[in-house]
Amino acid sequence: QVHLVESGGGLVQPGGSLRLSCAASASIQSNAMGWYRQAPGKQRELVARISWAGITDYAGSVKGRFTIARDNGKNTVYLQMNSLKPEDSAVYYCEMTNYWGQGTQVPVSS
Repeated sequence: QVHLVESGGGLVQPGGSLRLSCAASASIQSNAMGWYRQAPGKQRELVARISWAGITDYAGSVKGRFTIARDNGKNTVYLQMNSLKPEDSAVYYCEMTNYWGQGTQVPVSS
């Protein structure tokens, strides 16, 4: 079983930045990693993914503002979020091979 622990969430003003981290209890080297988010009353949606080879993919709503990166040596994946908007408010989850973290909340509000 793999444990994923997200961190870095918190209240941020519109236009601000946050960096989320997801630490895995097992090696991530051979696995794609994903960040998802779920806002109240909405379905969970993919935000960004990074393949084992470092190829990235983003939801259209975050492209150009968010960056996903991985550090295989630390078994950690990151999500750098810039120019945050109120509509980015959600609980953000990390995923690897259908294992999920507990989520970290990101409210964007003035």
